Amino acid sequence: MSEKSKLLWRCRRGVKELDVLFTRFLESSYDNLADEEKQAFNRLLEIEDPVILGFMLYGDKPDDPAVACIVEKIHSGI
Repeated sequence: MSEKSKLLWRCRRGVKELDVLFTRFLESSYDNLADEEKQAFNRLLEIEDPVILGFMLYGDKPDDPAVACIVEKIHSGI
C-alpha cells in the first residue's frame, strides 16, 4: 500500500465534513507540499475529530505552528 493510499484511509474520519476537506486536500495539494508540511499534515490527522472540527469550522488555532499552517492551507483550498 502506497503512502498516499494510507493517508487516504486516515482521512476517513467520523465526521463527513472532515472526510471531504481532508480527501480534497490530499488529492489536490498533498503532492506539492514540502516534507515538513507533509509531516505536519500527518500530525493533524493524529488529532481527535472534535479538536480538528474546532480548527476547521470554529477558528480555533493549533498550538503547533506547522499544523496551523496546514490548517490555513486547507482553508484556502491550496
